[in-house]
Amino acid sequence: MELSKNFQHQDAEQHWYEHWEKQGYFSSTPDERPAYSIVIPPPNVTGVLHMGHALNNTVQDVLLRRAKMKGFNTCWVPGTDHASIATEAKVVAMLRERGIDKNKLSRDEFLKYAWEWKEKYGGIILQQFRKLGLALDWSRTSFTMDDNYYQSVIRVFVELYNKGNIYRGVKMINWDPKAKTALSDEEVNYKQTNSKLYHVRYKIDAENEEYITIATVRPETILGDTAVCVHPEDLRYAHLKGKFCFVPLINRRVPIIFDEYIDREFGTGALKVTPAHDINDYNLGQKHRLQIVDTLNDDGTMSEAAQLYVGEDRFAVRKKIVQDLEQAGNLVKIEEYQNQVGYSERTDVVIEPRLSMQWWCKMDQMATPALEAVVNDSIEFYPAKFKNLYRHWMENIKDWCVSRQLWWGQRIPAWYDADGNIYVAETEDQAYLQFAQKNPSSKDQKLKQDVDVLDTWFSSWLWPMEVFDWNKNSNNADLKYYYPTSTLVTAPEIIFFWVARMIMAGFEFQGQKPFDKVYFTGIVRDKQGRKMSKSLGNSPDLLQLIEEFGSDSVRFSVMIASPAGNDLLYDESMLDQGRFFCNKMWNALRLIKGWEQKQNSNFATTNGQLFALKWMQARLYEVSLQLDTLFADFRLSEALKTIYSLIWNDFCSWYLEWVKPAMDKPIPAEIYTGTLRIFEQLLQLLHPFMPFVTEEIFHQLVKREPNQDLMVMPLSSTQTDLSILNEGILLQQIITAVRDCRNKTGLKPKDTIKLWIESNGSKFYNRVEDIISRQVNAEKVQLITEPQNDCIALVVQTEKLFVEAKTAIVDKEKQATELKKELDYLNGFLASVEKKLNNEKFMQNAKAEVLENERKKQSDAKAKIEAIEKSLNLL
Repeated sequence: MELSKNFQHQDAEQHWYEHWEKQGYFSSTPDERPAYSIVIPPPNVTGVLHMGHALNNTVQDVLLRRAKMKGFNTCWVPGTDHASIATEAKVVAMLRERGIDKNKLSRDEFLKYAWEWKEKYGGIILQQFRKLGLALDWSRTSFTMDDNYYQSVIRVFVELYNKGNIYRGVKMINWDPKAKTALSDEEVNYKQTNSKLYHVRYKIDAENEEYITIATVRPETILGDTAVCVHPEDLRYAHLKGKFCFVPLINRRVPIIFDEYIDREFGTGALKVTPAHDINDYNLGQKHRLQIVDTLNDDGTMSEAAQLYVGEDRFAVRKKIVQDLEQAGNLVKIEEYQNQVGYSERTDVVIEPRLSMQWWCKMDQMATPALEAVVNDSIEFYPAKFKNLYRHWMENIKDWCVSRQLWWGQRIPAWYDADGNIYVAETEDQAYLQFAQKNPSSKDQKLKQDVDVLDTWFSSWLWPMEVFDWNKNSNNADLKYYYPTSTLVTAPEIIFFWVARMIMAGFEFQGQKPFDKVYFTGIVRDKQGRKMSKSLGNSPDLLQLIEEFGSDSVRFSVMIASPAGNDLLYDESMLDQGRFFCNKMWNALRLIKGWEQKQNSNFATTNGQLFALKWMQARLYEVSLQLDTLFADFRLSEALKTIYSLIWNDFCSWYLEWVKPAMDKPIPAEIYTGTLRIFEQLLQLLHPFMPFVTEEIFHQLVKREPNQDLMVMPLSSTQTDLSILNEGILLQQIITAVRDCRNKTGLKPKDTIKLWIESNGSKFYNRVEDIISRQVNAEKVQLITEPQNDCIALVVQTEKLFVEAKTAIVDKEKQATELKKELDYLNGFLASVEKKLNNEKFMQNAKAEVLENERKKQSDAKAKIEAIEKSLNLL
């Protein structure tokens, strides 16, 4: 069958993914091989494939496929997160479209709709992962609301409660008025905002007309003020000790208090105190026993306690109250002001600090082993710079607010009796049993379960354990074999949400770390450095890109420029580069397939072909060693660039040209089979990054047995003498220099030249003479001992070349100018090297290999300077 002109990605992607899955290559069960396990960061069930998924999951797939080739028993667990806030918002929107109000539904009715939505849309992103070619073990797919997973979360809550690590209490929390739920500190994003600072005066309760002026960015909270506070050493206000003032508009009489907390330099040095709506004000209120007035409803509208603007939105009230304060004579002035404003990580609305009864998890004791594991590199971070960020957070960890005012999620396993007593148990029956034991004489009392659910992260912190059925049996075969997992690939923005908590959970509930290594990817940004998002319109449709360019090109585009832990400035031109790369390899396949009928075991191998074969084998071995180091250090982008250069430059541009048989001539069987083997090994190295095109070419190259697939072919390299590599570099440089010379002198491709080489390397040139002749169209290549007259002189390393061409004009002055320019550069380079070697401190501190490298630079530069000077003298 004739090969297509270019690689056809659609057919190959569908065929090979189905084939790999059918062959069971994605599935894993424990055996005698070492395990390499990864758990996918579970995307939200609301998720749709985007560029961040492409980067994160391609990295995981690359690591897993290479581990499989290295002989590991690989296991990559897929799954999704129930995403309480995001999913509930989607379900509410669906209900609204149907004309149904959530508030008129019972909890059970709402959950039926939620499960309906999940079953319809929740698996879409997993199906989209197939398009990327991800080698996921689909038989192990997990969901954080699966029955057993649900029970594991409940079990953990009860265990922590019984240990005294979970408690219920009123604290200042972050409130999301759109989702109508509490948020943890980590779920709040702070943004630099252009605000206004309003200076408002409060009348002092005194016979004379006196005011105290405060400054605030949130004038709508004035209605909840219960004091004004100044610094005890601020002489401006010393006369106000024991005095009271009136809150504008509502005339609430409040005390003027004194506290060292106040910053005398900010604003007027006087602070309005609103204990219900600011954590620092709350602390002052507790200290000074102030009244607490909650002026906000859970949806961000003003409450009855505000007295004014009841039921109106907080930001609408901000505008109104400023006008009313001005009319009342209380507004002094307005200033432009920049400040940090907290936004909900989920809904992107401004959060409100609010006093609320919530469930909390103590973190300080659990943080200790989790911090030690990272500090002592029991768990390794790549890049290591994130250790400092992790340490800072863990050393200053606060209790975790784990309750959410939602219906979709694991319902808090706490029941209340009529007197408000709490019974925490895994089941309702166990709660009633506790009640009966505590109240043996009481009968027929109904217990009411807490209406809140647990924070989504309270389920996902168990992910590395529970996907291997920890709750059923914490000592089961899968858990013992695959846990701790090998590598976690995630984004640094969830280092606190997820990474730290998984480590804490691993030590707390399994007595082990959850993973050995953590690789942090960066954020995918556009070329302007902006984070990709739908609202900006700068986030390409990933499925459309896969359809147009192919999965391999998309994977190539995100991996070629994604240094660990640093953001990726995504350039869609890399998609074209990926596609060109696929077609470059496809053309190499077509060329080699064309030799299949030309191979002849009786046809003698030329010296040049034999040299090329040995050189390419040495390059392959050299790169194989480099890749081992690059993968160990998670320098994956560098690894791909190295493979790309090896295939595009060394194999396609040099090697194939060097061994290509002359027109109508056979190719020696030794060279043909050697070329096949080299191409196969190159495809192996590239396969983890670009699995479809490599598998397709591998099977098109020669006929294979049914189960002889590249994906499961053991990765191996043959130890080779690397001394030939320098000779290969010299050969490339000679060919390049002579080709440049031909172009500069206007020689046509058909014009032949004679090439004279002044060198001591006769043995080398005997091996490569036929390569040089064909590559530069030389009718004669000859070694000489004396310079050649009436030729164009070139210097390559220490070799002196003389190009003779009938139609070329020898411009000696131009040659001399170019040689002098190179000589000046080399003299400057030599001076910088010798400055290092003459530096006593450098010589004492530098490693032996560094010194050896510098001395080699010195000797090479001197040799080349000598060769150029000889050529200049000749001119």
